[in-house]
Amino acid sequence: MDVGIGLPNTIPGTDGRVVVEWARRADSGPFSTLAVLDRLAYDSIDPFAALAAAAGVTERVGLATMIAIGPLRNAALLVKQAASVDALSGGRLTLGLAVGARLDDYEAAGVDHRGRGPRLSEQLAALRDGEDLGVRPDLPLLVGGMAGPAFARMARYADGYAHNGGPPRTFARAAASALAAWSDLGRPGRPLLWGQGYFALGDDQAGAAYLRDYYAFTGPFAEKIAAGNLTSARAIRDFVRGYEEAGCDELILFPTVADLDQLDRLAEVLA
Repeated sequence: MDVGIGLPNTIPGTDGRVVVEWARRADSGPFSTLAVLDRLAYDSIDPFAALAAAAGVTERVGLATMIAIGPLRNAALLVKQAASVDALSGGRLTLGLAVGARLDDYEAAGVDHRGRGPRLSEQLAALRDGEDLGVRPDLPLLVGGMAGPAFARMARYADGYAHNGGPPRTFARAAASALAAWSDLGRPGRPLLWGQGYFALGDDQAGAAYLRDYYAFTGPFAEKIAAGNLTSARAIRDFVRGYEEAGCDELILFPTVADLDQLDRLAEVLA
């Protein structure tokens, strides 16, 4: 299993220079991928802008959206943004897409959240047929989501599944649904299976506060997400081992504190 690291692009108040330096250091570390999250109605840096900045200071590490909220953008704009980051990085982009669960993002974009599933399917089809807009035909596509239509959409259009986090057993259940949808559609082989988690080594306050705020829309469940923040080397090693045993191909660990020391400490733990 490969292990990547998230950029702190959705942690409020993060300086853009920190994002750039984070990417630079990650490129020389043990990480397979640099990934971003996507929010609109939140103090955050646009995911495609963050990856474009990362592309300019990296050469080796892969870049990924985990995930971008596709239906917030029209299909042509989404294809152009993805193709641009892919070109700037020399073909290192993996594009993960989902419908998103926060209605305030749709309100801020002036986009009706109803019908967002079919719109995402249209976008995925455009990406698969988007060579005229500069998208390479083998651009890796991931689809996220926990409902049945999301797994069917993944099997129909994508190369793999992007899980939205939680303990390894939660990932294992979602992965089983992804594998079943893949098999039901008669596709050969198996889908790529990506997972994610959150960490703040040595910090059980600021990181947890960020997660409570970021997931406030889930109500009391936000407290459970905050409790899952990985704050020790042992917790991270156990988490990584659990995901590997559950069949994960790529695990992204997202920081909950935008301190460059977090990147260096995670690299030591993984090494």
